[in-house]
Amino acid sequence: MMDGARVEEDGLHCDEFHCMCHEFVRVTEAAALAAGRWMGKGDGPAAEEAARAAMHDAFRFVPIEGTIVVGEGEDREVGPLAVGNVVGFGGRACDIALTALEGANIVARGQAGAIAAVAAGAPGSIMRAPDMYMQKIVVGSPAVGRVDIEAPVEDTVQAIADAHGLKTGELTVIVLDRPRHDDLVAILRKAGARIKLIPDGDVMAGIATAVRGTGDHAYIGIGGAPEGIMTAAAMRCLGGEIVAKFWPLSRSEIARARSYGIEDIEARLHTNDMVRGHLVLAATGVTNGDVLRGVQYQPGGARTQTVIMCTKCRQIRYVNTVHDLSDTGERVDFWRIT
Repeated sequence: MMDGARVEEDGLHCDEFHCMCHEFVRVTEAAALAAGRWMGKGDGPAAEEAARAAMHDAFRFVPIEGTIVVGEGEDREVGPLAVGNVVGFGGRACDIALTALEGANIVARGQAGAIAAVAAGAPGSIMRAPDMYMQKIVVGSPAVGRVDIEAPVEDTVQAIADAHGLKTGELTVIVLDRPRHDDLVAILRKAGARIKLIPDGDVMAGIATAVRGTGDHAYIGIGGAPEGIMTAAAMRCLGGEIVAKFWPLSRSEIARARSYGIEDIEARLHTNDMVRGHLVLAATGVTNGDVLRGVQYQPGGARTQTVIMCTKCRQIRYVNTVHDLSDTGERVDFWRIT
């Protein structure tokens, strides 16, 4: 938990003319463009590696000194986007949480919902946690304060349905399609909830619950702790909520959590336990999903869609970008690209 942690002076510059949140768009767009070329080719690791290389390269143009606190691995030797590495060409200090490609297997199979995402905040604003499991419930603003990670699933379903003014049979719950969730799925079905099983991508699933119009009302299940922290950043920006609890599988994982300063592994975590202060989150679609369109390639270029959430400038923006990818140096034919 972050109780007592010091959040340093705001690391996100924002005034009436410019907010730093835009600086992160180029980073997620670069990763998405690189990963998108691997859609449906059956090689998730190649898509992931391409996204990581492109994201790291794009960070060279961002005016920050960003320390990665949630990244691609816990050891700096794993790669340049691992926890502890510093990105940016210099400037304001900030904490960075990132996933160069959420849903490598999704991309490999040509399925929906893969994204590239980056969250940033002042030093001390984002919880540091090891790569282990976390039990999570994610809901949009109507159900904030209505759910408890320790409550029976049936009660949780009813509480969320009541918050939305729905019958339980009208509620849609997103669940990762894993054997560990077989009992959860059975309980949800008995409770009458509609279920959307997804192959991967619980950050995007969490975001979908907090975006009006998706038809998704909750995400429930056990997934990665780093993804839980990324989701918390999104919920802080969107006004939703994540409630969570670490789910260690061994004594060594408990010891590793303690090395991160997490003394109470059984503690109930809420959004503000995982992130605090002003935050920005940018996410670019790699494959089509409920919230974002995936990368679309045309002769000489491509289109991307990015959502930027920022508590500092109090705005959520969708950015549709047309990219000139030609290398001829000739006049750009945007009519053809668009």
